[in-house]
Amino acid sequence: MPQSAIHLATGIAVRGERLLMVASRYTNQPHPLWNLPGGRQQPGELLVETVVREFYEETHLRVRAGELAYLSESYDGNRHFLNATFLVSVIEESFFDKLRMTPGDHVVAVEWVPLEAVSERIAVRVVREPLVAYLEGRSERRYAGYHDAGITIEWPADAP
Repeated sequence: MPQSAIHLATGIAVRGERLLMVASRYTNQPHPLWNLPGGRQQPGELLVETVVREFYEETHLRVRAGELAYLSESYDGNRHFLNATFLVSVIEESFFDKLRMTPGDHVVAVEWVPLEAVSERIAVRVVREPLVAYLEGRSERRYAGYHDAGITIEWPADAP
């Protein structure tokens, strides 16, 4: 029987022909994984609040959450994940490229990635497929579901 769902919120920020992405380190993965800025919803928080908070924590950019781009869900064994991905607009610029990442940081890189390189940058299928479909205008349903995520992620709070 699945555990309760883990709710995530991520944001799509595009500048010119580039998408803002983050590389995050996970204890059970050999290399950092590229993804959209975002993360886990906290108790009492709406998903639009989650994306704004997580975006700032990971990139030091303040954003406004816009429309829902798509919803994706997947199972990792008995864990059920729901991820709401919003379009976001940057409302306050800062200089994330001057941030000093320190050993132990979850996010190890922040980069504006050319749109044509997004697909090759994202290793995880359940992240890559709905994002690329959305960016290419192929997500009519704005929903992607996966019975098997094909990857297990241990967040820092999960590690023993």
